[in-house]
Amino acid sequence: MLEGTMRLADFILANVQPIVAEWETFARSLARGAEMTPLALRDAAEKILVATARDMQTEQSLPQQASKSRGHGGAGGAESDRLDESSTTHGLERVGAGFDIMEVVSEYRALRASVLRLWRRSVPQADVNDIDDITRFNEAIDQSLAKAVASFTRRVEQSRRMFLAILSHDLRNPLSVIRMAAGLVARTERDSRSQEATAQIEGNTQVISRLIDDLIDFASTGLGSAMPLSRERVNLKTLCREVFEGFRSTHPQRTLRFNSQGDVVGSWDDARLRQVVSNLVGNALQHGSADGPVELAVASQDADVILSVHNEGTPIPPDALATIFDPLVRYTTPEAAKRRTQGSIGLGLYIVRAIVGAHGGTVSVVSMNEGTTFTVRLPKQPSDQ
Repeated sequence: MLEGTMRLADFILANVQPIVAEWETFARSLARGAEMTPLALRDAAEKILVATARDMQTEQSLPQQASKSRGHGGAGGAESDRLDESSTTHGLERVGAGFDIMEVVSEYRALRASVLRLWRRSVPQADVNDIDDITRFNEAIDQSLAKAVASFTRRVEQSRRMFLAILSHDLRNPLSVIRMAAGLVARTERDSRSQEATAQIEGNTQVISRLIDDLIDFASTGLGSAMPLSRERVNLKTLCREVFEGFRSTHPQRTLRFNSQGDVVGSWDDARLRQVVSNLVGNALQHGSADGPVELAVASQDADVILSVHNEGTPIPPDALATIFDPLVRYTTPEAAKRRTQGSIGLGLYIVRAIVGAHGGTVSVVSMNEGTTFTVRLPKQPSDQ
C-alpha cells in the first residue's frame, strides 16, 4: 500500500520501494533489461530518488532554480552533490549493462511519470504547494538526467577511442613483420613475378600504415589530453617546399604553385606540420578541379604565420562546411571520389584541426564559386613564452 502525504518529497521518501519497483519493471521491458538481475536493474535508482527528495527539501534561490531547470545543478548543497554522484554512477552502470542512450532517457521519462502518477493517486485534492513541489521535482530529475547522460556518453566515447587506440597499436606488429618479409623476398627473388608481388605488398602495407597513423592520432586526441607535440625551430618555408615538391613528383599533370613571404620561422612540431600541409594539399588535389591549380602560400603576420591552401572547383555546400572538420565525416563529389587516395577514412581534416589547435592556432575554410581556401593561423611561439 502506498503511503500518501501532501508534499511530494515526503511521499517519495515514504514510498521509495514501490517507486523503485516500477522503475525496475520498466527497465526490464527494455531489450537489454530483460537479461539483467533485479539488483542490476535498480542500480543507483534508490539513491537517486532519496537524493531527489532531500534536494527538494533544501531551500534554494531563484538563480539556483533556473540553473537546475537547465540540468546544471546549482543548489550547491550536500543533497544536490549526492544526486549528481548517484546519477553519474547510474549512467556508467547502464553503459556497462549494454543500454543505449535512448533507453537511459526512457528510464527517466518513465520514472518521472510514475512518481507523479502515484503521488497524485494518493492525494485526493490539490494543494497550494503542488505547483512548487512538481517544479522542484522536475528540476531535480532534469539535473539527474543531465548528469547520467553526460557520464554515459563520456564513457562510451572513452571506450570507443580506447578501442581504436588498442586496435591501431596491435596492428603495427603484424604489419611490420609483413613489410620485413616482403623486403627479404625482394632482395632474394629476382624474377619479375616476385618483384611485382613484393611491390604490391609494399604498396598496400603503406596504405594500412597511413590508416593506422590516422587512427592513432584520432584516438590520442580523445583520451583527455591534447595531441602531443615535440617543438623545435622550424622554417615553414623549407618544410612546405619539401612537401610541395613531393606532390609535384606524384602529380606531374597538375598545376601546383607555392609562395612564401616574410619570416616564417617558429617553434613548432616539424612532423605534425608536415601532416597539416600534406593533408591540406592532398585534399585540394582530390577535391579541386582537375584542370585548376592548387596554390600553397605561407606568410608572416605579426606574431603569427598564415598558411593557406587554395583550389578551384565546385564550392562545398554550406551544410557540408558545418561538419567538414568532424571525424569520420567525408564530403566528396563523384569526380573527387575517382581520385581518392587509398588509406583515407575521413580523418584528414579532423587531424589538421587537432594539430593546429595543439599549437594554439586556428583553421578555417571558405568555399565560393572562385574556389575553396583553407587558412591556418599559427603562433610563432607558444603562448606561455
